[in-house]
Amino acid sequence: MNHILITGGSGLLGQKLTTELLNRGYSVSHLSRHTGTHPNVKTFLWDVKNNIIDVNCIRGVDVIIHLAGEGIADGKWTHQRKKDIINSRTKSIALVYSLLKTKPHKVKSVISASGVGYYGDSGDILVTEDSQPSKSFLGECCVKWEKAVDKGTEFELRIVKFRTGVVLTTQGGALAKMAAPVKYGFGAVLGSGKQWVPWIHIEDAVNMYILAVENEMIKGVYNMVAPLPVTNYQLTLAIAKQLERPLWLPHVPAFALNLFLGEMAVLVLGSNKVAANKIEKAGFTFKYLTVEDALEEIYG
Repeated sequence: MNHILITGGSGLLGQKLTTELLNRGYSVSHLSRHTGTHPNVKTFLWDVKNNIIDVNCIRGVDVIIHLAGEGIADGKWTHQRKKDIINSRTKSIALVYSLLKTKPHKVKSVISASGVGYYGDSGDILVTEDSQPSKSFLGECCVKWEKAVDKGTEFELRIVKFRTGVVLTTQGGALAKMAAPVKYGFGAVLGSGKQWVPWIHIEDAVNMYILAVENEMIKGVYNMVAPLPVTNYQLTLAIAKQLERPLWLPHVPAFALNLFLGEMAVLVLGSNKVAANKIEKAGFTFKYLTVEDALEEIYG
């Protein structure tokens, strides 16, 4: 039975993934800043900023799933905040690798999150895993993140990186923020509404990680997005229809979002039309192909 160590296991995706792995008979442990409460999950403590980690965390581990990282949208992008966002992703996996260099272990694979921010604001261009990274902050962050994870090849580890889009769930994240004003009748399209939103249902995201755990032929980078991207207008309209609320307010102008959010406005105004062909060819079958089906399950 495989033993899986998850960094960032207390996050939205980490919690859902932990539950599904346990249901499938896997042994799961977490690396976290805080003591865990799950009765079937051992939590090991670390302090990435101070290079502190429980050396026992890798004992018996076969696969490491790296989800740790400060929330991209949790605060304004000051100079220090940008450093913290990058370091929380790169220094954390480096701290794990420092153990693999010095301690006996049987880790064979590292499966890591990354982000579609790698591609930057790409307009209407369909981007694939071979597309060039953006020179924006998000592009720089994802490049450094992936390079830090790739250092695992020095230990002959199988490396998988998922460039993740907007994960749809009612438990938090972008959907909760978009749906809240819609629910109370104040929903509005952002900017032109023509910007592409690369989405994925949380269940498909979890199943993609499980496929990577179980299929050792999967390696390298994959886009973690549904095959049918939608525009901001289409997504907002679909949310309004599902919640049975009118969408009557005018578009929120881009200049207002830029004024309020600053550089972070790219999170809602940037356009990412992202291809999912590669993971489908690797054998993954999406349960939710359309955003309407995904939202119906989420809110139904």
